[in-house]
Amino acid sequence: MQLTHYTSHFKQQQFPIVLICDNVTNAPNIGSLFRIADAMGIEKLIFCGENIPIGRRMTKTSRSTEKYMPYEVHESIASLIESYASYQLIALEITDESKPLETLKVENNKPVALIVGNENFGISDGVLKQCNEVVHIDMYGKNSSMNVVQATSIALYAITNQLKS
Repeated sequence: MQLTHYTSHFKQQQFPIVLICDNVTNAPNIGSLFRIADAMGIEKLIFCGENIPIGRRMTKTSRSTEKYMPYEVHESIASLIESYASYQLIALEITDESKPLETLKVENNKPVALIVGNENFGISDGVLKQCNEVVHIDMYGKNSSMNVVQATSIALYAITNQLKS
């Protein structure tokens, strides 16, 4: 029998993870990021950029998670990143120096800030330089990129699996 929201037996757990979105501006993606952030038990979701569409257009995909998932909106990511210097700053981006996600070793005693980028342009070079690690998801097809929500889901699953008790 298929379980429902009310009959599933998942253990609720919160992880010391903050998801920082560098200029993610597509409303359905933002709604889906709220949903995955809640599903993966992270502490907070932070959107950085000038025109972040928090509102009615994103609620179709958020499924009301924006009502209880802690979040912030900041115009600039540059100053925000500095306030997370004590965190493991992990960028999810394909670069000439990025490492495969499966090689990432998360420190259990240090909170994580996972940074994901804009749907078309990714994470800015300035932000990448501030990160402790830059990881990518190995892909095996012809396409060289993945939707920000799907990539974030894979990364959060990998990171929470290392942190869960």
